[in-house]
Amino acid sequence: MTKKWYQMKEQAAGEKRLMFLWYVYRIFGKRIVQFFTIFVAFFAFVLSKDVRKYAKINLSVIYEYCKKNSLKTTKPDIFNQFKTVLNYALSLVDKMETFCGDFDVKRLCFSNADAADAMRKYVAQKKGMFFICSHTGLIDVMRIYTIKGFENLDREIFVNVFLSESQSQIFNNFIKNISVKSTVRTYPVENIDMETSVEIQENLNNGELAFMAGDRLSPGSSHLSFSAELFGQRVEFPAGTFRFAQLMGVPVFFIAAVKGKKGVYNVYMHRFEFSGTKKETIKAMQNEYVEFVQKVSSMYPTQFYHFYPLFGEKNINI
Repeated sequence: MTKKWYQMKEQAAGEKRLMFLWYVYRIFGKRIVQFFTIFVAFFAFVLSKDVRKYAKINLSVIYEYCKKNSLKTTKPDIFNQFKTVLNYALSLVDKMETFCGDFDVKRLCFSNADAADAMRKYVAQKKGMFFICSHTGLIDVMRIYTIKGFENLDREIFVNVFLSESQSQIFNNFIKNISVKSTVRTYPVENIDMETSVEIQENLNNGELAFMAGDRLSPGSSHLSFSAELFGQRVEFPAGTFRFAQLMGVPVFFIAAVKGKKGVYNVYMHRFEFSGTKKETIKAMQNEYVEFVQKVSSMYPTQFYHFYPLFGEKNINI
């Protein structure tokens, strides 16, 4: 039986090691932590068969699809397999930098000016928005934009984030300990109920933002899924994310933040607009989201962070 992502062991380092890196960061700066992280990523790559396996599978699937469709992408060689693991490890350093307030908002570059302008307009109008993100890149860098990115704003923007409490407990506790300013409310995806829906609806009506991933099944409702073709393979996606987004009745955006050259994060946004019945709207939202994830991930395959059998178990020699 193929394992789901939430059945995999949490990949974060232990709490003591994370706090050690945090003290190193505060005393010696980010570059030293990045230096340590290179070695951590190397040993994780060498010692973990699963990490190597799924990095290779994902890169191979993306490469074969892009090759058939005459699209440029990255070869699935061992160098790029390691680069995927290293990118993931370094993204956790950027995540730490973001939550402690040191991340420079100037490192964010929006690729879609129209979508970015629409987002700023809704913020100015105190209108809530629902962002459906993915595990390509590091969406957490957008948190700093909600704090420092909007000029002449006379209020704080609160963000409602849905995450897995069971799968990321160690790292999430670490992030809470180092956060200097809390404008983020977290909700476990395992415990979403009617009360949660009502609370989020009220928050969005007050001009707040919500972020929920659309590319991983929820541990609490893994049976609520839909199947779609991603890079030529059938993949299960969480239907609940799109039903929840439609239910909120606020503007919906697909969003991904991927690291480019010189540490700049390219923010890709797509404003979902559709007029139809509830069923038709959800279906269109699902289709457009999968296309969005495929487009961004094909450009940045070494930031496609799914270290589990997303595409099913494949017989690839490691």
